[in-house]
Amino acid sequence: MASPTIANTDQASAWDGDDGDYWVVNEARYEAMLRDYSTHLLEAAAIRPGENVLDVGCGCGGSSRAAARSARPGQVLGVDLSGKMLTRARERARDEQLTHLRFEQADAQVNVFPAESVDLVLSRFGAMFFNDPAAAFRNLQRSLRPGGRLALLTWQGLERNEWIREIRHVLAGGRPVPAPPLCAPGPLGLSDPEAVRKVLSQAGFAQIELIAVSGPLRYGTTIEEAFEFVRGTPLASDLLADLDATNRKRTVDALRDLLARHRTDDGVSFQSSAWIVTARAG
Repeated sequence: MASPTIANTDQASAWDGDDGDYWVVNEARYEAMLRDYSTHLLEAAAIRPGENVLDVGCGCGGSSRAAARSARPGQVLGVDLSGKMLTRARERARDEQLTHLRFEQADAQVNVFPAESVDLVLSRFGAMFFNDPAAAFRNLQRSLRPGGRLALLTWQGLERNEWIREIRHVLAGGRPVPAPPLCAPGPLGLSDPEAVRKVLSQAGFAQIELIAVSGPLRYGTTIEEAFEFVRGTPLASDLLADLDATNRKRTVDALRDLLARHRTDDGVSFQSSAWIVTARAG
């Protein structure tokens, strides 16, 4: 049964609001951008038929559906804070007739999952947003059977992800905009390997490993397609909203120029790097 408590209130407000709406509209683009990373995660997860899987921060359910295809006839549960993204996730699961896959709107940090009920906790870029990672991973560890597995994807640091670094710099419009903080809710929340090992160890996990994976993130086949995608992101909307009309136009033009510099024969791409984090319940 889902807990009525939401611990990550700021994240819930964002993801169950405009942020979630944006990613529903751009579901196909997001899935295409993360295709290679998703393959790496599923290989590390090594899901076997009959296993039960909990997918944390499942969004529109792409990772949940992939897990369900491998786990059949095992049960898969996807949880997320966004009601609209989960509506889309349920639609996609029905389209594939994945009757052993279900979704709940819940905060995985505090939601009461049945103890020792799953074989694998999975998360594709969804576990970086907890305001208390230690509490969250303790809660998730309790849901795992003895020896159960954790497999998640999380971004590496700013220096290894030019898509965060360069796009944020341009959208700042000359203002000092602090980098996304380490060990705080956001894209770099689990980017520090030592902090990740400490949090997971204290939560009761063992055999903790971090494997580096890298690749391009393609934002669009054309400059205009990439521009429309980036311009509509919650990050761009927030940073541009604080600029006056003159500086906003200058910043938008600079964004378009940045995307033009990243145009290749395969489209507009930025370098990215992530960690695949695996562990076992102690």
